[in-house]
Amino acid sequence: MLQSSITSSFKMITPAFDLSQEPDYLILSIRVPYTRTSDFDLYIDGTDLKFFAKPYFLRLTLPGRIIEDGREKAKFDIDKGLFTLWVPKETPGEHFEGLQMLTSLLAPKGSRSAKPLVEEVSTECSERVGDNEDEDEEDFDWQVEQEIYTEKSEEELSALQKYGFGNQRCGVFARLQKELSDVIDIKNPEGTSAAERRQARQEAEASAFSADHYLADLFEDGEIKGLLKFRPWWTKLSPSSEQEGESAVPFTDDEKEQLRKFTNRSYLLDKASRYQAWLSLVDILLAYTYEVRSTEGEYNVETPWTIRKLSGTLCWLETYSSLQEVLVSFGRRVLCYPLYRHFSLVSLAIHDTAKILHSGKACVLKCLLDIHKVFRENEPAYILNDLYITDYCIWIQRVKSKKVADLAATLEKATLQKNDLELEIDELEDAARIVAVEEEQQASKRAPVSSDDSSSSSDSSSTSSDSSSESSSESEESEAEEDCTESKEGGGGGEMFKDNPPEPQPSSSVSPTPQAPTSFSAEKRREDALHSASEGSRQLIQVLGERVAEELRISPDSSHKGARQPSSAATETEGTSGRSSGGTLLEPSPRRNPLLIVQTQEDPDDLEGDSIS
Repeated sequence: MLQSSITSSFKMITPAFDLSQEPDYLILSIRVPYTRTSDFDLYIDGTDLKFFAKPYFLRLTLPGRIIEDGREKAKFDIDKGLFTLWVPKETPGEHFEGLQMLTSLLAPKGSRSAKPLVEEVSTECSERVGDNEDEDEEDFDWQVEQEIYTEKSEEELSALQKYGFGNQRCGVFARLQKELSDVIDIKNPEGTSAAERRQARQEAEASAFSADHYLADLFEDGEIKGLLKFRPWWTKLSPSSEQEGESAVPFTDDEKEQLRKFTNRSYLLDKASRYQAWLSLVDILLAYTYEVRSTEGEYNVETPWTIRKLSGTLCWLETYSSLQEVLVSFGRRVLCYPLYRHFSLVSLAIHDTAKILHSGKACVLKCLLDIHKVFRENEPAYILNDLYITDYCIWIQRVKSKKVADLAATLEKATLQKNDLELEIDELEDAARIVAVEEEQQASKRAPVSSDDSSSSSDSSSTSSDSSSESSSESEESEAEEDCTESKEGGGGGEMFKDNPPEPQPSSSVSPTPQAPTSFSAEKRREDALHSASEGSRQLIQVLGERVAEELRISPDSSHKGARQPSSAATETEGTSGRSSGGTLLEPSPRRNPLLIVQTQEDPDDLEGDSIS
């Protein structure tokens, strides 16, 4: 059950093949275009021969026995996509009959060799690709039905849509259905016209555009600013001594080896095809320059995907009619798909591409070789080398340098604005900035309010404190007046009070009376103060009162000044209503006198003697 499900989900193509023989060898020719020649499996065992090169698979039952003893050899013609294999015969000189009966050579389903063959192949695969691949191979049904692939006639091919370098290819993806979705975004390239591809591409871009992602990169552009400062390798080239106006481009040994592997050929392109080839070249270089800058020259596993995703040529098999269409397509795709979506990267990629073209066709060739290597090392993307990159690597070497310079000059004059992309970017940015300004204004309004609140709180506290002081002073004045009145009514003689500024005394040691006003009566306060005071304190108060009466001449002016004079150590005196020795009436002071003399019922005679007459 497991084998049948895997087989049904993995459809392989039986390639076109042919068999011939020599006295000592069996010669097998297999046509496998658009495949990786470095990735193929060959299994030889007696009359069984199996060949696998994704997506092609061939299994044959031969009329004679062959062996694998080290004498086998193979050759691959990349231009024709033809793989030729020489396999030694087990018995040299034996003639194999019926090699032209191709259908009979295909092994029937349910062959008895299925089980051991699967085990042997899975063992070999495990040595190359690891345990995970080994598990997949063990469950694979090698006896899948085979059907010989038949080439389409010229009439059928002419009805198919063209794509590839110079629009010279067609029918390629008809045999590569499994790899189709991994390489390009278009579903049916063979039956979709250029206009339909463009419309489908634009709809897919509009659907993929994320306003949140774009605005995040626009306002949080710390990393992007670093990428904009990066200097790629083409900005460090020195002028060429051989070609005026071009740069000296060094090639690595691997690049030179790859150039030797290419087959020299000529391309017969009409004027329209040549124009489209130039435009597609710009499109591919734009995607390449963006990837180099966004990774700072350090490629990663996403590099093949990014290059082909940003290029409409590689991803949608697009054919452009103007340079402006190329720039608009690239700009839209940069703002829709990669990690960094910033319009500055689009503008800088255009500048980088112009710089590469100005450096000459050698610089362009080095870029194409770099792309070829990236795609060559990626499982599905290698097909794009056969469709585009390999042909570009060969073609660019034969074009005139003046054509490249003219293209560079045209690209430098081209302009691309945000509104050209038709993604409503300007409106989106304006709306985002308005929101940002409103948020800043609200934040600025909240900050002064908090400050005013604290100031108001401080002023309120100060006002409350002042009001408290005024209330306290008023209460003290009232209490003082009450004291004076009570003294008169009691007939014990009026007490007069005055502070002594030259010799201030702390209120805590001099006056036992509480400073804060209370609701008690004056009589009650006298009793409490007298009880809390000691005998020595009363004597000291008496002495000080006598000195004040003898040394100071109290007048209305001096009394007024004394009431307003500040004291840092003691409070000012509070006078009572009465007469001095000169007969002057003392005005009540607004503050409490620390030398308050009180009369108690216990010793009324002493207090009367101490009063100032």
